[in-house]
Amino acid sequence: TAGGAPGDRRFDRASLGVYELGSTFKIFTAAMALDYGVVKLSGGYDATKPIRVARFTIRDYHAKKRWLSVPEIFMYSSNIGAAKMARDVGGEAQREFFDRLGMLRAATIELPEVGAPIIPSPWRPVNTMTIAYGHGMAVSPLQLASGVAAMVNGGVVHRTTLIRSDAPRAPGKRVISKRTSDEMRRLMRLVVEKGTGKNAAVPGYVVGGKTGTADKPGRGGYRERALISSFVAAFPMQAPRYVVLAVLDEPRGNKSTSGFATGGWVAAPIVRRIIARAAPLLGVLPVDEDAPAIRDALDIRFKKEGRQLASF
Repeated sequence: TAGGAPGDRRFDRASLGVYELGSTFKIFTAAMALDYGVVKLSGGYDATKPIRVARFTIRDYHAKKRWLSVPEIFMYSSNIGAAKMARDVGGEAQREFFDRLGMLRAATIELPEVGAPIIPSPWRPVNTMTIAYGHGMAVSPLQLASGVAAMVNGGVVHRTTLIRSDAPRAPGKRVISKRTSDEMRRLMRLVVEKGTGKNAAVPGYVVGGKTGTADKPGRGGYRERALISSFVAAFPMQAPRYVVLAVLDEPRGNKSTSGFATGGWVAAPIVRRIIARAAPLLGVLPVDEDAPAIRDALDIRFKKEGRQLASF
């Protein structure tokens, strides 16, 4: 091989590799459901029991076994709640949403190595539900980061580029309303303050994000104890400027992670360290995270067990 490097070392995993990225996709599911008006932040779904659909059973890793409000579904990363949200939106609208995000085709960027996403065909109801929590659709980390940026920047997706320019940026394409984007920033902040992403917190930099843990596919199904674990973050959440994504291929838990290899344990700390080092170099000044203006922009108030009439 060229330069003596084996092929897998010359493989651009950020742009060419495509992966099922687990519960990071709940960012898109929540944004889609809120923007289409099928549920409000004050609503919720019954997550008491697993869902059985076709030959699949959809369970919660952090099962609460009760009704969950939309913020709780996001904070506790409920697969059941996300699946029911997506089912209410419907497969056709879900596919159209991902198409507008540019996630049904290869990313447009100034690189020769760009991977095409793997999407289901046909797009069945079971796919709608599993894609809601990041299984059954594979995208590149580059595409995920670009999509998350659109969810927090006011709702506009921009062409991904590696070239810095002082020229005015093209207007981009609106995919969700500013109101929905504001709600997503609140939900992502909640994950870091009170949910599965606490290990990503960096004092003063108002981090928000979402964990992701996905089983790796193999021959005839998913492999046991083989994970893709990730954490995607944005900061500072009161006025987002940067997205950071860490993805680990088949991590192993150890004493420092209490034996866990999930995104919140192994990827979130990486994001924390990156932000702590990079933010000062990028000119992002630390703030008082409890300042009234920041709390007003990001706090989320909700009742437990919010109820929503789901489609099933």
